[in-house]
Amino acid sequence: MNITVMGAGLVGSLLSVLLARRGHRVNLFEKRPDLRVSQWEDGRTINLAMSERGWRALRLVGLEDAAKEFAIPMRGRMMHDPAGKLTFQPYGTNNECIYSVSRSLLNRLLMNLAEESGVHLHFEKKCTGVDLADASVQITDLHTNATRTVHADFLFGSDGAFSAVRAAMMRHNRFNYEQYFIEHGYKELTIPARPDGTWDIDKHALHIWPRGHYMLIALPNPDGTFTCTLFFPFSGDPSFASIRTREDLLRFFRQNFPDVLPLMPDVAEEYFRNPLSSLVTVRCWPWVYQNRAILIGDAAHAVVPFYGQGMNAGFEDCVILDQLLGEHPGEWARIFDQYQRTRKPNADAIAELALQNFTEMRDKVADPAFLLRKKIEAHLHRHYPDLWTPLYTMIAFTNIPYAEAMALGRQQDRFMNSIMAIPDIHSQWPELDYESILKENLVHHSPAQSILNY
Repeated sequence: MNITVMGAGLVGSLLSVLLARRGHRVNLFEKRPDLRVSQWEDGRTINLAMSERGWRALRLVGLEDAAKEFAIPMRGRMMHDPAGKLTFQPYGTNNECIYSVSRSLLNRLLMNLAEESGVHLHFEKKCTGVDLADASVQITDLHTNATRTVHADFLFGSDGAFSAVRAAMMRHNRFNYEQYFIEHGYKELTIPARPDGTWDIDKHALHIWPRGHYMLIALPNPDGTFTCTLFFPFSGDPSFASIRTREDLLRFFRQNFPDVLPLMPDVAEEYFRNPLSSLVTVRCWPWVYQNRAILIGDAAHAVVPFYGQGMNAGFEDCVILDQLLGEHPGEWARIFDQYQRTRKPNADAIAELALQNFTEMRDKVADPAFLLRKKIEAHLHRHYPDLWTPLYTMIAFTNIPYAEAMALGRQQDRFMNSIMAIPDIHSQWPELDYESILKENLVHHSPAQSILNY
C-alpha cells in the first residue's frame, strides 16, 4: 500500500519504520527542517522520561541498545524543600528506574532507521490542505512555495496536538473533540555542566522543587547539563504575568528556589529569551475516517507531561497497530476499528492520570501524610507483590493497559484511605496484619497475569 504519514516527530518516525517493514511504500512529511542537519531550537522540548512502554517499542525496531547509550537512569524523585533539604523517593522497590532521554537524539535515531527501512522523508513541507476521503494532502514547499497534491491509500496524522489531519476530521459530522488547557504554562531553563563536564546535582534522579501551585523540575542530559522546566500559572501572583523584570525573577528564585539559583547563572537571560508554552489535553473520537485517514499519538490524544507518558503512549499506539497488522493482514477496516477501540479507553485513562499527577507532584510530595502513605504502599509491594502493585509501577514499569491500571489504582486508593484513617497510623502501621486486610479488601492481582498484547 501507498501510505502518507504527516509529522516526522517521534511517533511518526517510529510508525513509518513499522509500516515500511510491513512492505508498504511510506512517504513521511515534516514542516520543520531535517533534525539531523538543523536542530529544532524552539525552547519547547521537556526531556523525555522513557519507561517500559517506550522501551518495548524500541526493542521492536532494534533501537533499545542505541538509545540506552544516551539515556540516563533516574531511580526516583529528589525533592528539594524551600530550605534546600533533600528527600529521595525511589520509584520502585527493585531498583526500577525511568530514563531521561534527549528528544532530539532519539528522533534522529528513528529518522535514520526510517530512511534505512526505505521510508521517503520530506522536510520543510507544510500541509496546507487535506482530502480525507481521498487520503490526499496538499503539500507546500517552504523554500519555493510550490504546492502539489500527494495521493495515498492511507493517510496517518501523527502531526501533534494541533494536527492538520485532525482539523480536517473536525469539519465532518459526528466528530467529537475536546481540548483543555490547564492554568499553568511552562518555560525551559538550564543548569549548566561543571567545567569538567559533570553534573552539579545527582544525575540519577528526577529533581522536583514542589511549591504548592507551581514547581520546578530538572532532568539530566548526557553532557552534564540539566533541562529544567518551570511550571507556573499564567496569571495571578506569583505567575508569569507578575514577573516582568530581571529583578522580579531573581527575587522570586531567591525566595522559592534558593538552592538552585547559584547553579543557574544565566537564568534571567534564558527566562526572558525562551518562549512561554501552554499545556493541553486533547480528546477526540473517532480516530479513523472512512478507513482512509487515521490519527495516532498526540494528534489523537495529547496529554500533559506530568506522568511522563506522552511519548510512551504514542509509541504504544504504534506497537498495538503493528500487532494488528500482523494478525489481520490486509483487513484494514478491522485493523483500524480494533486499533481505535483498543487505544481510546487507555488514552483517556492516561490523560486523566497525568492531570492528577500534576497535583501530586506540586502539592503532595512534601506532605508527611503523603510520604507515609507511599512508605506503606512500598511495604505492601515489597512483601505482598501478588496482592499489591502501586499505580506508578503499573504505569511506568509494566505494559498493563492504562485503563486497567487506573481502575486498580482507584481500588487501591479506597483501601489506603481506610488504612490512613486508622488512629495513630504513623506509629501503628508496621504492626498491621496487611496480608489479611489485603485479602479481605482487594481483588487478587498479579501484574504478570495482566500484561496484555492489547
